[in-house]
Amino acid sequence: MASVEANGITVEYEREGEGEPLLLVMGLGGQLSDWPQGFRDALTGRGFEVIRLDNRDAGLSTEFTSPPPTTVDLAKAIVSRRFVDSEYLLADMAADAIGLLDALGIESAHVAGMSMGGMISQTLAIEYPSRVRSLTSIMSTTGNRRVGQPKAGLLRKMARREPPTVATAVDQSVEFFRMISGPTFHEEDFRALAIESVERSFRPAGTARQTAAIFASPDRTPGLRGLELPTLVIHGMVDPLVRPSGGIATAKAVPDSRLLMFNDMGHDLPRPRWEEMAEAIRQNADRAAAPAAQVAAS
Repeated sequence: MASVEANGITVEYEREGEGEPLLLVMGLGGQLSDWPQGFRDALTGRGFEVIRLDNRDAGLSTEFTSPPPTTVDLAKAIVSRRFVDSEYLLADMAADAIGLLDALGIESAHVAGMSMGGMISQTLAIEYPSRVRSLTSIMSTTGNRRVGQPKAGLLRKMARREPPTVATAVDQSVEFFRMISGPTFHEEDFRALAIESVERSFRPAGTARQTAAIFASPDRTPGLRGLELPTLVIHGMVDPLVRPSGGIATAKAVPDSRLLMFNDMGHDLPRPRWEEMAEAIRQNADRAAAPAAQVAAS
């Protein structure tokens, strides 16, 4: 792994494979190490150079210091649909990714993000259209508070969770992802990944600040309607955290987008679907190359 100074912070990243650059943007509190190796292999095997980064306040990238919002603050934001105070926005996290591409000398890349990473990826496409070749938004939503909201029962369980410690973080993570994942959730594999993540970096306050950035950022629907790039939306039909309406709304907003939904996918990347997802991302990326190829052929 390596790091660069980008957008005024340190961004940790990793590159693997050869081919067209594909930037993978992780979700809330996640780290670049949370992208499953098998899924990454499926992408590099389809001609991508996969670039992963730790978002600010996660992993080994810069950690911020402002007081994180409380659970009560976030609950009020959900109920009232009001913005919360935040030290930074999703737009700042998108600018971090652009800074990484600048530091690596990459003029443009395909971009795929999951959950909050999908929100950041959408923001990248809206604010830096010349830098994004194609967009894949996975288990994400538009920022419109009327869609993609968690199930009420899940919210109540989340509100009752004790703050994690290094000693309890792995068990809490396993318990939480068992609740939000689809029927193919494999506890043993996930526990190994959770142990690796906690040993690499433990930043619960950073996760709370990232959550504030989500609630402080505006609805992206108007910007999504103006996109003119190949867009793929992937969503689980049994996702209780970002309900399917979030993915459907994203696909409806982006002109000529493709919506791919799986009935065995929750808020996770189910192993049986890795190859199919990777192939769909490849096909979406190929749509970006098609116009240039057609011009060359003529």
